[in-house]
Amino acid sequence: MKKILVYLVVILGGGLSLATCLYILLSLLIMIIYKIYRKIKYHASFYD
Repeated sequence: MKKILVYLVVILGGGLSLATCLYILLSLLIMIIYKIYRKIKYHASFYD
């Protein structure tokens, strides 16, 4: 029984870590794409 709980905690922890990592990665990519879009369309600075 104890071994099952350990595996469950490991799987949940790994899943949450993966979700956090993917969220940060996607957020960064979307922000970069949005800044490039604004630069092309509105000639806005990358640093705003």
